[in-house]
Amino acid sequence: MKIVSFNVNGVRAIVKKNFFDDVNLLNPDILCLQETKATVSQVKEALQPLGDFNIYANEANKKGYSGTAILTKQKPISVENDIDCIEHDNEGRVICVEYEDFFVVNVYVPNSGSELLRLDYRQNWDRDFCDYLNRLEKMKPIIVCGDFNVAHTSIDLARPKQNYNKSAGHMQEEIDGMNNFENNGYRDAYRYLYPNEVKYSWWSYRAGARKRNIGWRIDYFLLSDILLGRLKDAEIHNDIHGSDHCPVSITF
Repeated sequence: MKIVSFNVNGVRAIVKKNFFDDVNLLNPDILCLQETKATVSQVKEALQPLGDFNIYANEANKKGYSGTAILTKQKPISVENDIDCIEHDNEGRVICVEYEDFFVVNVYVPNSGSELLRLDYRQNWDRDFCDYLNRLEKMKPIIVCGDFNVAHTSIDLARPKQNYNKSAGHMQEEIDGMNNFENNGYRDAYRYLYPNEVKYSWWSYRAGARKRNIGWRIDYFLLSDILLGRLKDAEIHNDIHGSDHCPVSITF
């Protein structure tokens, strides 16, 4: 089984590029998309050419903002949107699909913002989202993937000293949130297999950052400990373009 996660930065925009060819190349069994920036019906219309998949989507109340989708070849047992928390359930940031042996949770974590105006909210989100995962894991193991909007350690971004406690995505409060996920038993699949590998999944559109590889690793797969023994590989697909992120994947 192969699961791919990709922040597409607008699903209606990316399908006009090489997206369908890229999906065929990656050949996922489950494809999780973040920042679709579209309604559920718009997501399904845009992705209609991917006929082998069942398509599920979640949308924000605010049009053209946030949004997530899961495409899966095997029909899941159940599909649920959001985390049952009024404070967070209006931006279409979470979809959970249930299979026989595990849950797959697709998440687009809120960005703290260029002026850190949402940093306090982000801390509340991290706490409440972890509580949600813990409720799920009481039933089955979890695979959670998506754009977490944080570079967890200094190896996860090109310029850690310039950004630590100064920039959204590498604030100590955000790092503490990721630490808390790990402390609750959700392990970073890529770092589990490649503890010292330097590779990024997001680059600013400014100053040719991607060409110069001045990037951040902010897209993750976190796994329940019990699933780590089944993990065959974790990859960051830097060669795939179309967004300011690139896809990441795991294979069992």
